[in-house]
Amino acid sequence: MNYKIIVNKNYPYNKDNFNNIILKEITNNKGEVYLLEKRTLNAYLKLKKDLEKDNIIISINSGYRSIEEQLDINNKYLKIFGSSYTEKYVAKSGYSEHHTGLCFDIDIIVNGKVVDEYQDLTPYMDIFNKIIMRLKEYGLILRYPKGKEKITGYSYEPWHYRYVGKTTARIIMDNNLTLEEYDKLYNKSGVLLVNKPKGITSRDVIDKLEKVFDTKKIGHNGTLDPLAEGLLVVTINRATKINELLTYTDKEYIAEVKVGLETDTLDLEGKIEKTSDKRISKDMLDILFKEFKKEYLQTVPKFSAIKVNGKKLYEYARSNKDIELPKRKVIIKELELLDYKEDCFKFRCIVSKGTYIRSLIKDMGEFLNIPCTMSSLLRTKQGKFSLDNAIDLDNVTINSKLITIREALDIETKEISDKDYKRVLNGALINNSYNIKDKVLFIKDNKVLAIYQNANNKLICFKMINEAN
Repeated sequence: MNYKIIVNKNYPYNKDNFNNIILKEITNNKGEVYLLEKRTLNAYLKLKKDLEKDNIIISINSGYRSIEEQLDINNKYLKIFGSSYTEKYVAKSGYSEHHTGLCFDIDIIVNGKVVDEYQDLTPYMDIFNKIIMRLKEYGLILRYPKGKEKITGYSYEPWHYRYVGKTTARIIMDNNLTLEEYDKLYNKSGVLLVNKPKGITSRDVIDKLEKVFDTKKIGHNGTLDPLAEGLLVVTINRATKINELLTYTDKEYIAEVKVGLETDTLDLEGKIEKTSDKRISKDMLDILFKEFKKEYLQTVPKFSAIKVNGKKLYEYARSNKDIELPKRKVIIKELELLDYKEDCFKFRCIVSKGTYIRSLIKDMGEFLNIPCTMSSLLRTKQGKFSLDNAIDLDNVTINSKLITIREALDIETKEISDKDYKRVLNGALINNSYNIKDKVLFIKDNKVLAIYQNANNKLICFKMINEAN
């Protein structure tokens, strides 16, 4: 259920956005029965109950309307206000927000009498303002605020409320936004480069960004442990669909190694399991680095989120349960010694997807016959992205610049033909008249539609994105 969608005279009702809607009945003080979406109804009932504590009585005046019912409403407006009013303010059939079940109009009951929208509301504005002040507490907004008529296209309606969820309602009401202004500001997709600080998990980063961008559709490519810092490639909204393509890229790190000890977590935050008084020399490191610029099977750390039999490895480790650790083929593409002392060294590396630097350092220690543990880690690059272009987590705002999906991908881009447009929107197979060898990013009017790939010289849908919707 899309609780933030705009439906008005400029944006038609799209049934695909409301396939899972659950409508519930509500009876008003006149005995009339209306329908509201389940969460919208719950919000209304809680608001109504709260207002009654201050002797403010409200009742539903209008709720869900079918398109047929909207025609009757339009005719009612026509008779009351005339054709000029209807043309300016009344939505065409299929364009009314009331089709969603997410909005409702209210009457206020004053001294036992109904005060509805057709009366002079001037004497009652204090009551409406008290109601409006409480809307955000229940995930509701004033849909058509005063002074925003040019933006919404509708006159001020102090009786017309809309459910959007508590977090979104607070943003809209606290910042005096319309739903249209919120949509323009928050309905965005793309890739964000974040400089993750030490001491927090990658999940902590996502939790914070979910609040900044007011969305749960946020992902990242390549976990950084709390000890690690540096580049975290984050995808937002529709860009989460390209995570798979971004994850497969190489990564560059700068790592520091403590020589003479090894811990259970393979970094300095773990429990010490091995120690040694042996020290290293430059010659030893030269041999080591020549040896480890290679492809090999790397053992995954026991303190990692990799799942075995449906359970994460760190869960086994914390329960002191032994389990055979999986191995992964990794490629160490570049290794460069940056600094060293007898008890520590620092290096830069470029590695393939899935490489654990902690495990690499452990393997280096085994080659030297000296226990080694990672003491710090900085990710500096991932694919085409660099830490130099990342923004500190604390500086991220809703206005932070995002890399577009098109900019983020190194995939051939093609304008879809009119003939194939609808088929691509439906994810259907199409002929490879575009001479695509691997993958293609189809666009229409400069908006990304989908990623297709070649399969036996036919093009099949790899990822549907549809920025046009």
